[in-house]
Amino acid sequence: MRRLVELPLRKSIQMAYQSIRVRFFRSMVTTMSLVLAVAFLAFIQVGNNIAQGALSSGDAELVHVLTRIGFDISPGESAVTGSAKQKWILFLSLLVCVVGIVNAQLMSVTERFREIGTLKCLGALDHFIVRIFLLEAAIMGISGSVLGSFLGALSALVTSLARFGYSFFPFIPWGAIGITMAITVCTGTFLSLLGVLYPAIIAARMRPVEAMRVEQ
Repeated sequence: MRRLVELPLRKSIQMAYQSIRVRFFRSMVTTMSLVLAVAFLAFIQVGNNIAQGALSSGDAELVHVLTRIGFDISPGESAVTGSAKQKWILFLSLLVCVVGIVNAQLMSVTERFREIGTLKCLGALDHFIVRIFLLEAAIMGISGSVLGSFLGALSALVTSLARFGYSFFPFIPWGAIGITMAITVCTGTFLSLLGVLYPAIIAARMRPVEAMRVEQ
């Protein structure tokens, strides 16, 4: 009969945090790929929010600047939407980010054969192994997404102020930008969890004997 090991969530979080510290460089590389993807997403979406603010202001000069920088604004149009090309580039960048996370986490599983085997020999069940990996991904996902969202939004604001001038400052839609940043943080965290799911399942299904037999 298998022995059930149930550790409190706080202990699991400590183990996940310690694992990130031990593999700091690999974790940082994985997190940076997420930072770049989320920053790009936030830059595009916040830029669209700001363009919407400029269009809603009714200022002819601001609308002229929007047309000059590439927004397709028709007469009487009241909403700014991203182009199909922009959406496709965003999709590809997020897809590349997820593939990078999957690859990094698979390498992490390979490096941790003995650690996983030891945990399973001590009685850890499959869902406990999956939980450790998911907590690591959540920590990296939240930290990377918050940083990426802030950098992307800041870049979009600086770029927009350079284009429209400081007179545009009162028309900046801060509420919409805040909502967009929250959505990008949630998206980045979801992508991090999505990218770790398959490697976590592989680690959880590993037989203890096979894991302990691997030479590192």
